[in-house]
Amino acid sequence: MRKLTILPLFAIAAVLLAACGSSSSSGSSSTSSASATSGTASTPASGNGVNPNAPESLPPGDIPDTIAYVPYAVPGAGYTVSTPEGWSRSSAGGVVSFTDKLNAVRISAAPAHGPVTVASVQQNLLPKLASSLKGYKLQSVSSVTRAAGAAIRTAYLGYSPPDPVTGKFGVLAFERYDFFHKGRVVTLLLSAPNGSDNVDPWKRITNSLVFTR
Repeated sequence: MRKLTILPLFAIAAVLLAACGSSSSSGSSSTSSASATSGTASTPASGNGVNPNAPESLPPGDIPDTIAYVPYAVPGAGYTVSTPEGWSRSSAGGVVSFTDKLNAVRISAAPAHGPVTVASVQQNLLPKLASSLKGYKLQSVSSVTRAAGAAIRTAYLGYSPPDPVTGKFGVLAFERYDFFHKGRVVTLLLSAPNGSDNVDPWKRITNSLVFTR
């Protein structure tokens, strides 16, 4: 049985899922690769030549190939998503989160006038990420197809929240998928330590979205 816990990465979730781009313009299938910094000032290195504010190397967050996936029906939302068995679940601010250490799957929805497009992500979402997520670096924005239909995939990097005791942090890899369905956009946001091998598990999770109404 899943246990309800407090989400350690909620600070990132509140920022990243606040902007669910929507646009009535036609879809686009182009990709982009650009980067932006968070705008924070650089910090001099310490006496031994090591910058104390540089990100730490995080342990890999590979999701095991043998793990089972369990469908979760978001209450009253009209869709289900399958997530790894045994991950902790929490809900706050309209976001349902499943976490295991630094791995996370976050699910949210918002009203929209039309599908999210590559252009609307570039215009609306990316500037907000660049100004609010420390260590932000864009990887790509592209149109993809999953079992539930077309989606816009936004891949980027960003810093993890600092450890409450040591203050140390690392780099996380994010993939955000925006699906449009009957006047709303459902967003799946997946994250793990950068360098983790989660291509297949993340594709399985994003392919598991099923609209039930």
